[in-house]
Amino acid sequence: MRLAFYAPLKPPAHPVPSGDRAMARALVAALTHMGAQVDLAATFRSRDGKGDPSVQARLIAEAAELVPEIIEKGQSAGWQAWVTYHSYYKAPDLLGPAVSRALGIPYLAIEATRARKRFGGPWDAFARISEAACDAADVIFYLTARDYEALQAYAPAQQQHVHLRPFLPRNNLPPVAAGENLLAVGMMRVAAKLESYKLIAQTLALLPDDVTLEIAGDGPARSQVEAAMAPLSGRVTFLGAIDETALKSAYAHAGALIWPGVEEAFGMIYLEAQAHGLPVIAQDRPGVRDVLFPRSYPSVDEGAAGLAALARRAAPPADDIRTFIRDHHLLPAAAHTLRAGLAKAGVA
Repeated sequence: MRLAFYAPLKPPAHPVPSGDRAMARALVAALTHMGAQVDLAATFRSRDGKGDPSVQARLIAEAAELVPEIIEKGQSAGWQAWVTYHSYYKAPDLLGPAVSRALGIPYLAIEATRARKRFGGPWDAFARISEAACDAADVIFYLTARDYEALQAYAPAQQQHVHLRPFLPRNNLPPVAAGENLLAVGMMRVAAKLESYKLIAQTLALLPDDVTLEIAGDGPARSQVEAAMAPLSGRVTFLGAIDETALKSAYAHAGALIWPGVEEAFGMIYLEAQAHGLPVIAQDRPGVRDVLFPRSYPSVDEGAAGLAALARRAAPPADDIRTFIRDHHLLPAAAHTLRAGLAKAGVA
């Protein structure tokens, strides 16, 4: 099986780390794991982060110029299907539907979203193209229940939807964690990330003085995060921006992950922490709940008090948490789901 893969927001080889890049790489790994030969169809980025119609017009024109070349590439390679990861109103797939039609191959989308409320606004052109790309898909893999609601509501009659659980690109679990401190992992940006850090500071203040916190992450809002943590002097250690090896070490000697999940799509850190057997202190939020070990989590309205109460409760056994991740959120499970979705599109 030979597949074309495309990520319009950020290609797998992009130099800047992010959750999108990590997921794109994981998907390539999963498709390869199931036996497919995966070709990167294009590195063209379609993102317009500011809602500028002139930028959208330029990107649409640039994409149209690329399409004939990509069609030729697909004909030569013998692509059997096109797979696009994360097409949405700020970075729609401007290539896949046209190339798939020309080649007569199935078009599949992963984490594609609909945003009709953007029609008529600054992203109008891109929102309509993103909607059309959703319409064109033979199969859409959705990652969260929240995404599925909109996809199902406006889906063409023949379209198939498959639940692809977010996953870690690994076959086996890492060593079980053995520590006591809380761990927070997140970039230090304004808005949602900063709100999560503020909630963490408020939660820690409600817990006994011997409860300590390590924070892995950095960014332009670091001074604001430090200010939020200032009243907890002596209980908080800033690890800064650390590499993958150091992050694994941080998970391995922690006792729990704390991350409220303000405006998180789902959050790979939850999977990484739970793979080590760590319980998660988070709020019951759409998207976040799709990747958490099944137990009761506090509502958003409960604020820091709800998070502190969860931190005081007995944690599930580490082996149970790890089994949950192994069964649903590792590479073999993802490869199985992707193969099943491709089969629904007639690709074997």
